[in-house]
Amino acid sequence: MPKMRIKKNDTVIVISGDDKGKTGVVKQAMPKEGKVIVEGVNVVKRHKKPTQGQAGGIVTKEAAIHVSNVALVKDGKPTKVGYKTVDGKKVRVARKSGDVID
Repeated sequence: MPKMRIKKNDTVIVISGDDKGKTGVVKQAMPKEGKVIVEGVNVVKRHKKPTQGQAGGIVTKEAAIHVSNVALVKDGKPTKVGYKTVDGKKVRVARKSGDVID
């Protein structure tokens, strides 16, 4: 599995699929699966059976999307992420502008 360069609370844009062009904040990153959950993107409906503590019904929630289908947004534009060593620390860098992300 390649290294995942997207982290939780990053603002990303969807670059392919049904939700192409939508932007949102990463709610959860799953590096082992190579997937992320983005707020307001890839929304699905699930039918839940009632249980002892909860009522049943149709629940809408965000499903995971593959990390290759999203790009980090820096200054309103999608960019690739690179790494640099600054003051002995490894930091993420926007490839388009060269700005430090973290």
